[in-house]
Amino acid sequence: MVEITFLNRQNNMFDRFKQDAYRWSVYHPRYNLTDISQLSAWLIVQFLIQHLPLRAMAWFRFGSWCHQKHIPFLPGHVQRRIYRHYGLEIVIGADIDGGLYIPHPIGTVIAPKRIGCNCSIIASTTIGMRNKQEFPTIGDNVFIGAGARVLGGVFIGNNVNIGSNAVVIHDIPENSTAIGIPAKIIR
Repeated sequence: MVEITFLNRQNNMFDRFKQDAYRWSVYHPRYNLTDISQLSAWLIVQFLIQHLPLRAMAWFRFGSWCHQKHIPFLPGHVQRRIYRHYGLEIVIGADIDGGLYIPHPIGTVIAPKRIGCNCSIIASTTIGMRNKQEFPTIGDNVFIGAGARVLGGVFIGNNVNIGSNAVVIHDIPENSTAIGIPAKIIR
């Protein structure tokens, strides 16, 4: 797992999107960026052209900005567009910090209470409620493997790895790895 630290956690949606785009540069070494300040507007445009999932994140950040500014109709329209075009079901306006990396958005559902910065969510993952109207809180630098389910009002600490197809229904402490159904801490 690649760790990136963003010292200035700002609420500006463009800054959060810039952090999302920077994550793509980290996973593609040909760009050889050592700092987020090296991420130019032209490079962001190149990433948007090359990476379909990053376009979904751009739409999410735009929809969240519209939600934050109380612009009517647009957030719902953007949410439906993301679902139709990218197969990603994500709650517009959700409290999600920058650096979100979703390389395979099709079949992924994201309905959190909060997601920290620098999180990776792989294919066909579900983050949402279980039996009650409670949603997960996910810390910083969390990796959620393909097909994993994080359900209910659970708390996932910082620097946690959740294995593929794991079903998380209990809290996971910081610096842990959880696998299985239901997920158990192995490290």
